[in-house]
Amino acid sequence: MFDRIKEEVSSIMSRDPAMRSPWEVLFMCPSYKAIKSYRRAHWFFERGHILIARHISMRCRRKTGIEIHPGAKIGKRLFIDHGAGVVIGETTEIGDDCTLYQNVTLGGTGKDVGKRHPTLGNNVLVGAGARVLGPFKIGDNSKIAANAVVLEEVPPNCTAVGVPARVVKRDGVRICNDLDQIHIPDPVSQLLCEHRMYIDRLTKEIDELKSEIKTLKEDGKC
Repeated sequence: MFDRIKEEVSSIMSRDPAMRSPWEVLFMCPSYKAIKSYRRAHWFFERGHILIARHISMRCRRKTGIEIHPGAKIGKRLFIDHGAGVVIGETTEIGDDCTLYQNVTLGGTGKDVGKRHPTLGNNVLVGAGARVLGPFKIGDNSKIAANAVVLEEVPPNCTAVGVPARVVKRDGVRICNDLDQIHIPDPVSQLLCEHRMYIDRLTKEIDELKSEIKTLKEDGKC
C-alpha cells in the first residue's frame, strides 16, 4: 500500500509543477483524493457492495468535482489535472500513465448496451473539455486535443482534434493541417472571413464599373 501511495505521489509531482511537496499532494491535490476514493469504492463494487461504492464516489464528487464510477477500471498513475468537471463512466477502462485535464468526459452515447464507455490505452492524454463518447479504444501514446469530440477509435501514437475529432498526426508525422489545443478553428469566424472576402471582391468590381462609366461619360459615349 505504501509503495502504491509513493508511486502515485511521485507521478503527480512529476507532471504538476504547481505541487511543491509530497505533503501538498497528499492533503491538497484533488487528483490524488479522487483516485484514492475510487480505489476504495472499486474494492466495494467488485465485491457487490454497490450502495457503499456509490456513496464513496458521490461523496468524492462533492468534495473534488471529479466523478468516477466505481465500476470503471483504472490502471496505475492516472493524473487528473485541476479535475473540475471530469466524468468517467462505469465501463470505462484506463491504462497506465494517462493524463486527463478538467471538464473531460469519458462517457457513452446512450445507444450502446453492455460496454458503453471508451477504453484508453497507456500514456494517453485527453485535453481540457474533450469528450470521448462510445465503446471504442484510444490507442497507446495518443493525444486528444482540448474540446475535441471523439466518436470513433483513434489508433496508437496519434493526435486527434476537432468536432467530430479527426486524426491529424500519426507516429509524429503530420497527415493533414495540424492544430494544437489552442488554435482550433472557429467556424463562425471562418464564415465571416469568407463573406468579407466576397464583399471586398464585389466592391472592387463595382469600383471598376464606376471607373469605366466615368470614362465613357468623359468621352461622350454615354
